[in-house]
Amino acid sequence: MDHFERESEKHKTGHPRYSRDGREYPSPPATPPPPNGKRRRTPTLLQPHTPAPPATPSPPQRSPIQVVVMPSSVTASVCRAFLAVVLVSLTLLSYIMHRTEIKSTVFGNHKESSTKQPGGTDKDFGHTFTVNRISRGDKSALSMARVQQRGKEQEIGEILKRLDQWMPNVTFRDLDTITSAKNSKATLLSHEGSYCVGDHLVVRLDVYDHLGKRKAYGGDFLRARVYSSGLQAGTSGRIEDYQNGTYLVNFTLFWEGDISVSLLLIHPSEGVSALWAARKKGYEKIAFTGRFLNGTSAVLTPCGFHITTEEELCEYLDERDQEAFYCVKPKHVPCEAFVHLKSDNKPVSYLTALESRLFHRSNIGVEIPQTFGDIRVLSCNGHVAAPRERCAIGMSSPTPSGFVWQSRWYPVFCTLLRLDTSDQMAACLERKLVYLMGDSTVRQWVGYLTKRVSTLKLFDTHGFGKLQNLYAVDTERNIQIQWKKHGHPIITVLDYSVKDHRYIPRDLDQVAGDRDTAVVISLGQHFRPFPMELFLRRALNVRAAVQRLLLRSPCTKVVIKAENIRELSADPERFGDLHGYAQYLALRAIFQDLRVGFIDAWDMSIAYGVNAVHPQEEVVENQIHMFLTYIC
Repeated sequence: MDHFERESEKHKTGHPRYSRDGREYPSPPATPPPPNGKRRRTPTLLQPHTPAPPATPSPPQRSPIQVVVMPSSVTASVCRAFLAVVLVSLTLLSYIMHRTEIKSTVFGNHKESSTKQPGGTDKDFGHTFTVNRISRGDKSALSMARVQQRGKEQEIGEILKRLDQWMPNVTFRDLDTITSAKNSKATLLSHEGSYCVGDHLVVRLDVYDHLGKRKAYGGDFLRARVYSSGLQAGTSGRIEDYQNGTYLVNFTLFWEGDISVSLLLIHPSEGVSALWAARKKGYEKIAFTGRFLNGTSAVLTPCGFHITTEEELCEYLDERDQEAFYCVKPKHVPCEAFVHLKSDNKPVSYLTALESRLFHRSNIGVEIPQTFGDIRVLSCNGHVAAPRERCAIGMSSPTPSGFVWQSRWYPVFCTLLRLDTSDQMAACLERKLVYLMGDSTVRQWVGYLTKRVSTLKLFDTHGFGKLQNLYAVDTERNIQIQWKKHGHPIITVLDYSVKDHRYIPRDLDQVAGDRDTAVVISLGQHFRPFPMELFLRRALNVRAAVQRLLLRSPCTKVVIKAENIRELSADPERFGDLHGYAQYLALRAIFQDLRVGFIDAWDMSIAYGVNAVHPQEEVVENQIHMFLTYIC
């Protein structure tokens, strides 16, 4: 169990704006309140108004007057012509002003807001759009949108501020002064010969550096688990960081038998600080390549969230949600000819050479030694009280959220349905319309369901590539299940179509919803290589779309699936679990007040001891069992 876990709350504050070259444009700092807690008001310095004495009227001056007499018919013609010219001029002026106002309010003045860089123009639509929405005087139709955008940016800023507080901010000059798993010590508190089911096992962890010196600060990225291999059982531990080099790890003993304790140092605090700082520095770690069709020939061109170039750009913008993606426009090819996209890692790192040495594979996920060995847990006529309520939408999921026993997942806050046969699963899904939206970790669900429910068949949509939309149908029971990937970013070396590529909020807006409709949303893995703002903005946009869906269809069931932990061999700067854990914490905070179901795949992955972005079938099966319990 990672040590940063806290109860999340929703707050609002200002937001740091960013440009596509990774530079931050912070909002002006707020004026701090005085000690009495009241904000000072700046007095308005107005001079008292003293009326001027009335002027003495001067005698009128006479001047010669020339009178020209014209025929009445000529005068009428001139007046009519003059009025016609005035009316045409006013109409034309009104049209021009109307078009300018709408263009400025909705799209913003890119020429004014873009930041010129040597050798190119750096355009950041998200920043430009926010500035225009907040600063320009828009009409009543846009005033509500302006307030909503301002609130969203404040919430992004507040979440980032809280994450900054959770992450350590330390520097080092010598690898010998960083946390050493080998030299750290784990001891049992209140050590007894045996424990009873339902007891708590508390382990004290004191961390030392490679010189054998006790660390004076915390912030290490740890993972704690107790398990019984023979019973195929496991659960995570809750880690409390005292910020002085000492940690307490609390485990609940859920089953009888011999258990082992695992304490992993995923990254030392110095590595956590380096990774978190590097994530803020830019979007350049991933290179996107777009394919445009020009007749029968294809043209490849660079794409991405931030592009610095003098060339013309194709801008793929979502004005409402402040989402933007760009491609360099091929010559003589329209932007609408954009058909496929793929990506690859760029040889870019924001880590120093010294920091990079922290992330050699041998330094990641190192076991912290302990001398107390296995723990004997007896029944003692005791047990952990089983929850009485069945898992339902809207329930709060604690941390840890459950345990594994004999390869089955048991939530601690509710009871799961056990749908062990094909007929039971099919009966649960009968007349259901299920939307799976997100990454490939819910795409796995389609493969499992079509394998287990024999009457559920994949329908050929004549899509393109491996990441094409999937549709599975059972015509006898009227079951429809569809998977669709989320919008940018999708990171894969395989080409995929962008013609049906939309952001999840837009897809959610197309869901009519009813009591037989269910939506599962999974976000995270593809956002890890980019600054946190990108993920937070998307998650907040999804939340707003979920709120709209539940407003028009309160019976629709929405389930949020958290990220899986992934391979320890994954590049920690791009795809490491530290980034996933920060997103996991943010996701819980963002959706905590909504009436949605939550599948804590992060905690489940730790309990199963699976370090795989696409875990084995037994893990996927238990994720699906929890989902089916929510909707049946």
